[in-house]
Amino acid sequence: MSAGEDLARAFTLPASAYLDEATFAKERDLIFGRSWQLVGRTDELARLGDLKPATILDEPILITHGLDGKLRGFYNVCRHRAAQVVLSKGNRRSLQCPYHGWTYGLDGRLQVAREMDGTENFEKSDFGLVPIRVERWGPFVFANFDDQAPSLRDVLGRIPQEVSAAGYDVERMQLVERREYVIECNWKVYVDNYLEGYHLPIAHPSLFKELEYDGYRVETFRYYSKQHAPIRELKPGEEAGRDRRYVRQPGTEADALYYWVFPNTMFNIYQDNMSSNLIVPLGVDKTLTVFEWFFAQPGTGPGWESMQQTIAFSDQIQQEDIALCEHVQRGLKSRSYERGRFNARRENGVYHFQRLVSEFMS
Repeated sequence: MSAGEDLARAFTLPASAYLDEATFAKERDLIFGRSWQLVGRTDELARLGDLKPATILDEPILITHGLDGKLRGFYNVCRHRAAQVVLSKGNRRSLQCPYHGWTYGLDGRLQVAREMDGTENFEKSDFGLVPIRVERWGPFVFANFDDQAPSLRDVLGRIPQEVSAAGYDVERMQLVERREYVIECNWKVYVDNYLEGYHLPIAHPSLFKELEYDGYRVETFRYYSKQHAPIRELKPGEEAGRDRRYVRQPGTEADALYYWVFPNTMFNIYQDNMSSNLIVPLGVDKTLTVFEWFFAQPGTGPGWESMQQTIAFSDQIQQEDIALCEHVQRGLKSRSYERGRFNARRENGVYHFQRLVSEFMS
């Protein structure tokens, strides 16, 4: 049976997948504990000795740029009595736990354990910080708790090659703005919404005006999907800036790249700017979305004005999506709803995501 036939016959995840605390607890381990999570940017860790604490859900972690030049990741938990070793970003040659002063190298090795000489069979070499996997792509740093998980390169597939082939220099893009939104919905409601264009004509009239809806499609790969949203040409009488925000340049309509990487990271890449969107579950029905916008040459004047318009337009779309996702979450609680069906033409991206959720959860 082809994927299209599967999709045409399939049902969505049940409502309980979005409401059940036990399911959410399982997702923390089986999905977020086994996937690559975006935890930082390379500009935060550019110099030897730079370090940054972060969390993956509520698991404290630590990224260091060692004196040997290597990026490393660790659980940010002292091996003595579990205090967090690093509480804020900084630049140091070693890490001293603020509780009892145990001191670790940036490579995680325990260097000093004060007054432990009376403790039998205690070897400092057995009590280094516990490492986690860290890999990077462009300005992004990812971490993964699972030693058996595929590499970040395998998960990203052709994304890096496609981005550079399209002429985008993600290494040179600089962070311009970060915005955080807390949404009263399950994290999967938000991802489901991102992965289909079926709702555009109804829910996003201003965005619908910019796109060739008939040409909108989603391509799925092993651990990610790619959305194609061609920008519509100006109609007679329309003016750029007044009637339309985006104008198709000759030969570039295929060059906007929209990627979603399982389970919770999105990249939207244009010729002069890129945004990342990280979806962080705060609870079974509460989700944080973190948007960061990067531009090749922030500058001033018209370039700055264009950036602000881009960010404002993104914010408008996000506000429309927040309203949608919150009333979906309320509807999922209704005794009338168990599960739904997919639009076989428009919702293959949602189906792909929900199948990955089921795969990881089993």
